[in-house]
Amino acid sequence: MTVNDDVLLVHGGTPLEGEIRVRGAKNLVPKAMVAALLGSGPSRLRNVPDIRDVRVVRGLLQLHGVTVRPGEEPGELVMDPSHVESANVADIDAHAGSSRIPILLCGPLLHRLGHAFIPGLGGCDIGGRPIDFHFEVLRQFGARIEKRADGQYLEAPQRLRGTKIKLPYPSVGATEQVLLTAVLAEGVTELSNAAVEPEIEDLICVLQKMGAIIAMDTDRTIRITGVDKLNGYTHRALPDRLEAASWASAALATRGNIYVRGAQQRSMMTFLNTYRKVGGAFEIDDEGIRFWHPGGELKSIALETDVHPGFQTDWQQPLVVALTQATGLSIIHETVYESRLGFTSALNQMGAHIQLYRECLGGSHCRFGQRNFLHSAVVSGPTRLQGADLVIPDLRGGFSYLIAALAAEGTSKVHGIELINRGYENFMDKLVDLGAKVELPGKPLG
Repeated sequence: MTVNDDVLLVHGGTPLEGEIRVRGAKNLVPKAMVAALLGSGPSRLRNVPDIRDVRVVRGLLQLHGVTVRPGEEPGELVMDPSHVESANVADIDAHAGSSRIPILLCGPLLHRLGHAFIPGLGGCDIGGRPIDFHFEVLRQFGARIEKRADGQYLEAPQRLRGTKIKLPYPSVGATEQVLLTAVLAEGVTELSNAAVEPEIEDLICVLQKMGAIIAMDTDRTIRITGVDKLNGYTHRALPDRLEAASWASAALATRGNIYVRGAQQRSMMTFLNTYRKVGGAFEIDDEGIRFWHPGGELKSIALETDVHPGFQTDWQQPLVVALTQATGLSIIHETVYESRLGFTSALNQMGAHIQLYRECLGGSHCRFGQRNFLHSAVVSGPTRLQGADLVIPDLRGGFSYLIAALAAEGTSKVHGIELINRGYENFMDKLVDLGAKVELPGKPLG
């Protein structure tokens, strides 16, 4: 990654204290916006965060003839797909180059137009996220796919048909692809080994409001009975549990106290248990959760990431920063993305002691074992972090670098902060509200 012009100076050593708000989940809202394409009338989505992924999907919907406008309350979007049309290839490419979400437009566009075009896809570089599986799923529904120089062209000469699909791994993206395609396909679709994250359940709620018939079994099997027509929906997106946990880890690493308005206990229970084991404190009320460092030593832990209801991979990176301040050896076993621990090299430059291993440490064997991936880590602490020059590698790793810079002594220069806007709404304003000493070169923020 090249160093970007968007640089943030972070003067560390100040505990973060105050209140911030999290809105709708990044891993739900853009997908719910895509679902609006399937309706015969307008849809109304509430609690929408102002993040880059939302702006990308909004642009893609508008390119395809969907009218998107603000609703009556802040964070509300009204989307009218009455006049869906084909979009210019160059325009799609310009909007979609930095996001993987366009792949999820395929099913809805095949239903609405009979064809779709998907350019090359971006996203965070944290390990294999093959899109070929998405195309194979669409072929099983009856789509024809032609690879062209500028992307993939898809068409459905006839109505898509329900099918049986077994995922080799409970992938969130693949599960979303099947749901968005199966709801208007002819017949029944059976999806085995599906992802069951809270954001998946919320997307199913959206589709059910539109008229879909979707049943979830206890064995990760989802059955979708196709219908002939879907209507619009009105829905309030569930809060972003991943952002909430990021701020919780920031409170722990900086010895701070942060009230996260909008955070909900139910979707964060696994994280909250781990947070308490490390030595963090929290208090839950009807409006949110307060997270704080209660003083004393933090405790080392053994942690293994997994699909829901396990410890989410997106919780891991911010928490690792806090674990550099824990006493003893913490063991991290990453089982979701094989390259997600690469961000730790920058933490070592700041003074952390983190060693990566190819073996499956501290837990069960996973699909990355014996495959030469550095997917386990041992964190030795506590260590004093020092300010450094940092280049953000990906969304969660980027926020983790911010936490490290805030916890460190001295000043850090963080490059590529625009990437954090993909998933953290107004994060710089929130930092200022929490008392962080940060500034854009030549323009103090707080």
